[in-house]
Amino acid sequence: EFRQGDIEQMPVSDNVADVIVSNCVLNLVPNKDGVFSEIFRVLKPGGHFSISDVVLTGNLPASLKEAAEMYAGCVSGASQKEVYLELIAQNGFQNITIQKEKAIIIPDDILEKYLTPEELAGFKSQQAGIFSITVYAEKPGAATACCGPDCCS
Repeated sequence: EFRQGDIEQMPVSDNVADVIVSNCVLNLVPNKDGVFSEIFRVLKPGGHFSISDVVLTGNLPASLKEAAEMYAGCVSGASQKEVYLELIAQNGFQNITIQKEKAIIIPDDILEKYLTPEELAGFKSQQAGIFSITVYAEKPGAATACCGPDCCS
C-alpha cells in the first residue's frame, strides 16, 4: 500500500510498521528530530528502520551550504554525524548500528565553482568529511522485526 503524506506527519496509525526504509531523504528535511519521532511512533514495538543518508564531520564553507547544486546533491542539508546519531538515540531507538559508511569526495572542479583557492585549501586541510551512511536502529519492545542489524549488510 502506498500513501502520499508528509514525512513529519505520516498518514498512518501508531505502531503499524515492521520496517521503515529511507534512502537519502532525511538530510533534505529541516526538522530531522520530528522525522525520527514520527518513525518511532509508526514502528511497531520491536520494529526497525534502515536509513541511508548523508552526514558531515567538520564544517562546510558557507558558499557550499548555500549552493543549490550542493542541496540537490544532498550535501547542504546534511547534519553533523554525531548530532544525527544522537537524534536517533534521543527519540528512543536502541541497537543503533552504522551498517555502511563511505566517504563522498566532491571533485575539485566542482568545489572550485564555489570556493576561492584559499577557501578550497582551508576546506581540505580541516579534515571535514562528507559521508554516506546506512543506519539501523530498533524500537524497543517485542521482537517482531524480521531481521537484525547484520541482515542487510
